[in-house]
Amino acid sequence: MKSKIVFLLLMAWGAAAHAQTKLSTRQMKALVNESLRFSATQYKHMMQALPDSVFPRATNKDGSLMTAKYNWWTAGFYPGSCWYLYEYTKDPAFKQEAEKRQQYLLPDQYRTNTHDLGFLMYCSFGNGLRLIGTPAYNDVLMTSSRSLITRYKPTIKAIRSWDHGRWQCPVIIDNMMNLEMLAWATRHSGDSTFIKIAIDHANTTIKNHFREDYSSYHVVDYDTATGQVLAKKTHQGHSDASAWSRGQAWGLYGYTMMYRETKDKKYLDQARHIADYMLNHPRMPKDLVPYYDYDAPEIPNAIRDASAAAVMSSALLELSRYTNKQERKRYWNAGADALASLAGPAYRAKEGENNNFILMHSTGSMPGKSEIDVPLSYADYYFLEALLRYKNWAGKR
Repeated sequence: MKSKIVFLLLMAWGAAAHAQTKLSTRQMKALVNESLRFSATQYKHMMQALPDSVFPRATNKDGSLMTAKYNWWTAGFYPGSCWYLYEYTKDPAFKQEAEKRQQYLLPDQYRTNTHDLGFLMYCSFGNGLRLIGTPAYNDVLMTSSRSLITRYKPTIKAIRSWDHGRWQCPVIIDNMMNLEMLAWATRHSGDSTFIKIAIDHANTTIKNHFREDYSSYHVVDYDTATGQVLAKKTHQGHSDASAWSRGQAWGLYGYTMMYRETKDKKYLDQARHIADYMLNHPRMPKDLVPYYDYDAPEIPNAIRDASAAAVMSSALLELSRYTNKQERKRYWNAGADALASLAGPAYRAKEGENNNFILMHSTGSMPGKSEIDVPLSYADYYFLEALLRYKNWAGKR
């Protein structure tokens, strides 16, 4: 009987995706629960296959599993995904796996050569702290936060992103995602230094990263001495003037989060404008899984980025909680529709395939010819987050 229900659900999702029809709330709830169960099964396979002391990253060109060491920026997403699956299943195997992998991340808390400490430490230890309250995690996250703010540049009023390349002081839109840990640090410690730096960074990013239509540049390079903008570039999108789809999603998520943490309406307004840019874009596909860049010249034959859709879906579901009734419905439904597309057969892997990642068809860097049309660990992480947000918030809006 159970297998028949799953078969009927898959048929409904496939038909909905093909015809661009909407799932009912009942169908959506069934989809979410089935997807969480599938994800738990898939990650049990991942746990068994993953070598010790490394983290799943993507798939190599030969089809084998690409792994990362503790110092790669995506390493925190796998333990974070395990925490999400523990939250759903209460299966101690996921808790144990998260705790085991996090131990390899401990050296990262002292790093001052990366802005990615939020991704590395808050997605992992932060979720662990939220779910099981291990006191030692507070210390890890506070050390990580202190390390992160060493990269703050007062003349620019932003946190430096990279130390590589020919930039003077590059700041990327992705860096908005690392501010959540700083907001936590102020709440935990009472020291306002952390949130003030997060606010400075968010304000500088609003000022310099966004075009009039609320699309975002990927990289803004600053003069270290004067704080003046030197260049506005891309590193992973089609061109300097284009709208790299995951970058738009990072911005949407980041400003939604900053509104939650500060209740400053300008962040809510910024998030709404970014959401409207994405949802109204004439080159947004009907299934709401963006092309890797909204300005990719190959459209409609350009490849998609499921990771951008996963980040966008999670952000839209949260944004809907802060807006008026009309916008609430629009953002919630768009987040749910994107989530339904990702959970359908076009993007979700079959059990035991896809190197045991959940989602297919993400894109890391087209210009760098890296991680193109492959699974990515952070696509799975934000997909799971979106599933749980829908499950926890549906009917409570």
